[in-house]
Amino acid sequence: MRRLWMSALLAPVVALAIPVAASAAPSAPAAPAVAAAPAQSMQLAGMTRHQVRVLQRRLAALKYYPGPINGLFGIDTQEAVWAFQETQGLPGADYVSSKMEQALAHPRAPKVLDRAAGGNRVEVNIRDEVLVLYHNNAIELISHVSTGGHYYYDGGAFAVTPTGNFRTVVFLAGWVTVPLGEMYNPVFFIGTEFAIHGDTYVPLQPVSHGCVRIPMDIAAFFHTLVKVPGEPVIVRD
Repeated sequence: MRRLWMSALLAPVVALAIPVAASAAPSAPAAPAVAAAPAQSMQLAGMTRHQVRVLQRRLAALKYYPGPINGLFGIDTQEAVWAFQETQGLPGADYVSSKMEQALAHPRAPKVLDRAAGGNRVEVNIRDEVLVLYHNNAIELISHVSTGGHYYYDGGAFAVTPTGNFRTVVFLAGWVTVPLGEMYNPVFFIGTEFAIHGDTYVPLQPVSHGCVRIPMDIAAFFHTLVKVPGEPVIVRD
């Protein structure tokens, strides 16, 4: 829940040859402007602008959110790459490996945690550090997350994300502060303590006090895609 500004990542990426549907588009609306790290240039990412755009379109077609389809390998695209790697069982990396290229051509769907919970639901897979949003049992959005870091803080509290079947409770706009820390656009699923929320620091590792951190660009619109209150939230490890 710490408000810690992310620095831009230098992400060398191999050239891609990925089949992409001509009509592929981001699965979520463009995020409103929020404070975030600037997009990297395609030169720093080690790819041409066309290659980055192909990657972004493919990720968007698969329901990940790479940000604008602009050919710039920024933080939002990096986090979409992480989410894809996590669902495919690939090591998290700041580049696209040959194995990831193969997986992009023949991807596997994220593991379903509880289909019986309802056609519209949010599933958080702690083991993979990924969130999947379903509408009518079809995937609407897949996001990288960072959950409880399993450390002690504030004189003995243990940082762990509760598992179980919950429901959204309330949405609070902007930056808010609760006992677990500061969070952006939180959608609470246990009282006003545990939430799915934006943070400027959402690394590959689980580091939160117990909430489910999502990237800032996704947090800007996530609350518009779920019913509040009442959307099922499934959390499993």
